[in-house]
Amino acid sequence: MELKKRALITGISGQDGSYMADFLVGKGYDVHGLVRWSANNNTSRIAHLLTKNAITIHHGDVNDSARIEAVVATVRPDEIYHFAAQSHVGVSFSQPEYTLQVTGLSTLRLLEAIRKMDSRIKFYQASSSELFGNMPPPQNESTPFRPESPYGVAKVAAHHSTRLYRDAYGIFAVNGILFNHESERRGEEFVTRKITVGLARIKAGLANELVLGNLDARRDWGYAPEYVEAVWRMMHYERPEDFVIATGESHSVQEFLEQAFGQVGLNWRNHVRADPSELRPRDINTLVGDTSKARLLLGWEPRVKFPELVRIMVSSDLKRFGP
Repeated sequence: MELKKRALITGISGQDGSYMADFLVGKGYDVHGLVRWSANNNTSRIAHLLTKNAITIHHGDVNDSARIEAVVATVRPDEIYHFAAQSHVGVSFSQPEYTLQVTGLSTLRLLEAIRKMDSRIKFYQASSSELFGNMPPPQNESTPFRPESPYGVAKVAAHHSTRLYRDAYGIFAVNGILFNHESERRGEEFVTRKITVGLARIKAGLANELVLGNLDARRDWGYAPEYVEAVWRMMHYERPEDFVIATGESHSVQEFLEQAFGQVGLNWRNHVRADPSELRPRDINTLVGDTSKARLLLGWEPRVKFPELVRIMVSSDLKRFGP
């Protein structure tokens, strides 16, 4: 009888980690997750899996090398999916050192654990389009990195650490350079979810105004559940390589507003206020990914387009705040 593959997911209670857990459970994996312990631990995104005992949770902090090594030694995974991070770009400006510790050095700690214990463990690093900064679009695997935030700097460190351990120690370690990917599980502090929650509250009569920052910023927004499938395909490609995952389309924050408010017959201009205090010290103008490599080698391409993504998110939050 063939043994189940075993996976360890850091940040399993976040958007990407929870979708990855869903995907791997569906594939028949024995899924383990690393969660930082806290008195008010939020596991709502994985509650459906916990209720069915479909996953095993381990508590630990990715800033703690000893604990990371202990969890890896206990779980003995075939694959590690590293999603844990301080992932909010705006917050990284106010907490740069913490962001580098959590988002940058945690990758090095996990790679060291693999090197010491079992170099056959496959490793996925959640890289980011924030690596590219304002380099001319479209951005692909060959585009130089020029990050415009402490978060981007931390992700560059993690990205290069992954490449180094692949080259130096022969570890199957890959970087998924994922462009913005959203869903109904996205944190409410991120602009897309901030918009859909704000809209739902306005529609329900609980608020009248939504305050945002840069409405002209353009991003390549995809649907998160599709992106974790791309991640899994990277980990099962014939050799470890880095891949850009994106839709190839760019839309502004204003376009997101127009799509979202238009779905409920409201004019966003009557409810949205741009506040300079919400602006970042540095920002990226336009991100749009070139996924030629992923399409060719992984056979992956996005199915959910921008209007459908906005509809999914708006519909979910309307149900949450509606009658």
